[in-house]
Amino acid sequence: MDRRQLLVTVAAVGVTGCESTPASDDTDGERPRSDALIEAAIETRRHMNDLAARRTMTIDAPDETVERVERIARVPPAKQRIEVVESTDPDVPAGSVTVTNRATTWEYNPTTETVDKQYHPNKVDTDGVRLVLEDLLADHELSYEGTETVDGRTAHVIETVPPIDDVGPSVDLVVGDTTFVVPLRASGDSEAMDVSRTVWIDDEHRYPIKERNTVSEDGEIRHDLIVTYEDLSIDHGLPSGTFTYDPPKDATVVTDGPKPEGVFESTTAAEEIVPYDLPGPAVPDSYDLDRVTVVERKPTFGGTVATLWYNDPTVIAKELFVTVRETQRFDPDALEQIEFDGHTAYRRDGRIQSVFWTCDDLSYEVSSLVDESPLLEVASSIGCSSLG
Repeated sequence: MDRRQLLVTVAAVGVTGCESTPASDDTDGERPRSDALIEAAIETRRHMNDLAARRTMTIDAPDETVERVERIARVPPAKQRIEVVESTDPDVPAGSVTVTNRATTWEYNPTTETVDKQYHPNKVDTDGVRLVLEDLLADHELSYEGTETVDGRTAHVIETVPPIDDVGPSVDLVVGDTTFVVPLRASGDSEAMDVSRTVWIDDEHRYPIKERNTVSEDGEIRHDLIVTYEDLSIDHGLPSGTFTYDPPKDATVVTDGPKPEGVFESTTAAEEIVPYDLPGPAVPDSYDLDRVTVVERKPTFGGTVATLWYNDPTVIAKELFVTVRETQRFDPDALEQIEFDGHTAYRRDGRIQSVFWTCDDLSYEVSSLVDESPLLEVASSIGCSSLG
């Protein structure tokens, strides 16, 4: 199977160096519980401010093996910087750089001397690491296998087994925001494939620092992916400018996506360029206004679109947003009709929870990734002369 059939969207963890040691007990003399370690890792991730490390990713396929060593920095869920310092992967050569912030991603390829600059001012950022850890806790069989030393740090080893009907063509990595896609159809029998996952959780930080995913067929390893962190640093702060990028002078810059008219720190500043008044929604006390984005689209795509982004600065990816559009973009027939304050609105359930309605020739949306967000209360607080 050609390694290039593997799609690896990087954001995992980095460097090797694993020395086995006997299984250790915790401070009260009992072996740690695997579920307790995963729960602790979820809490570490939920309240993390920043992370920096040196990362190694090794992909071993039947026809070849490639390895990348990268310097990474992150402020979850949206900001990251990846600099490739060593690589045997022709698709991601040494010198490659990826920088992402809330509104823009830059990807520099030193071989072609091009920079792909993608605008995504209204991208909703989930916390992939936390979601995968929660999935492991809820659906997988966990087995504690003692401790090993990873980059000089004591790490707890946890073997995981997915539900039988959950073995599919993709594996979402625990160690980083990565999806490892294996084209099982090439084997001819996906049911014969055995997926093995091992996670190493650092004893000090209670955070994943290594992961191994192995795909075997009839006892033969077909694909092996190992990702490890070295020099892990959590909540030590990052230099200013980490998540901005200046392309090399000789590089060709190619842009994609809707370039925002502006990203503002307040609704007052944003109102200077939008043709309507922005709402002042009553959001829960734990939420702060993070930014206001304004994008000019064709009327069929909403016209002037302003989005007010609110988040809880103490919890990663606890975010809600309010969007105002000049024209309606939601399809009432595909949504659940509801009522609030005597006005007809529409609800969307799923990964993003939303309430949509129209008022005074404007279209409104209140959305969140958090199930317990009081969307109807926020919608009601926006006010509208057509309501009630």
